[in-house]
Amino acid sequence: MSAGNVVRICLVGATGLIGSTLMREAAGRHGVRIVGVGRREVALPPGGRMEMLVGEPIDWPALIRAAQADVFVCALGTTIKDAGSQEQFRAIDHDLVRFCAEAAREAGIAHMVMVSSVGADRTSRRFYLSVKGETEAALGRLRFDRLDVLRPGLLRGRRERVRKGERVLQALAPLADFLVLRGKWRRFRSIQARDVALAILSLSHEDAQGHFVHEHDALKRLALAADATVGEIVPPSGTRGVDSTAAVHQGLDRR
Repeated sequence: MSAGNVVRICLVGATGLIGSTLMREAAGRHGVRIVGVGRREVALPPGGRMEMLVGEPIDWPALIRAAQADVFVCALGTTIKDAGSQEQFRAIDHDLVRFCAEAAREAGIAHMVMVSSVGADRTSRRFYLSVKGETEAALGRLRFDRLDVLRPGLLRGRRERVRKGERVLQALAPLADFLVLRGKWRRFRSIQARDVALAILSLSHEDAQGHFVHEHDALKRLALAADATVGEIVPPSGTRGVDSTAAVHQGLDRR
């Protein structure tokens, strides 16, 4: 663990809903520092102890190593429609995720948190869920000291780019959660992206070894514990917030 009980998180997937929410929630919390790795710059929230390392995916192993992190968080993910084909979807949600996880292990990072999906199962007849399940299994073989797999249901929150029909689903989800998704179906309930982000912050401070899977109820409990685990948000004073341009490094960017 980093000096002063501050956990350094290397985050891949900072531009997505979970990644961007995680960066906002980490801003101002004294127990965590985030180093993002991605293909393009992102606006960093003021008051955050964070930076962004920018480069093409082929360069990400070097950037992940440069992050000198305690925990590797992978929030990469797309849909078959957005990817354009099943092959392209698999290239991102399986191949790229595994590529980054292998780089994290080679960099000496012993703890990984992966955002997967409820229902992930490599034997599933649904291609999306089978790929998610295969990815979970592949990461399990990398022998992280601790691997946390998050399986949220439908994510609720404001995306940079709204997917077709998603706004309607998000609006109807709370009603479906209350009326239909009860008992053994609770794990399929929708969840706020903020709760998933807070759960990640809580898990970043866990040091027990093993392979853990967290679904809806566990994610909600972890989110509630975040303030005590990582520290409540401390509002930035004066004008000392992080400059979103000064904190971006592009030494390996080939664009």
